[in-house]
Amino acid sequence: MTTVLSAKGQLVLPAIIRKRLQLKAGDDFEVGVEDDIIMLRRISKPANRGLVKLLCACPFSFEIPSREKDDTVPLKL
Repeated sequence: MTTVLSAKGQLVLPAIIRKRLQLKAGDDFEVGVEDDIIMLRRISKPANRGLVKLLCACPFSFEIPSREKDDTVPLKL
C-alpha cells in the first residue's frame, strides 16, 4: 500500500487500515522517527473497545443495582 504526502504535509491512511484499526477523525497519534522510518502510534483508544463482548461472555448472570440520584452541587473552584 502506498500514500502520498500533500502540499499541506497531510497523509491519507488507506480505508482498509482505518477500518481494521477502527480509526476515526479526531484520534490522536504520536509520531516518531528512527533513521528514515516514520512511526505512528495511536494514543487514543475507541471508547469501551471490547467491553460489550467481555460483558456478554460473562458466565454468571448479574444485575446492575439501581443508584440513588445525587442532587448535591459540585464545589466551585
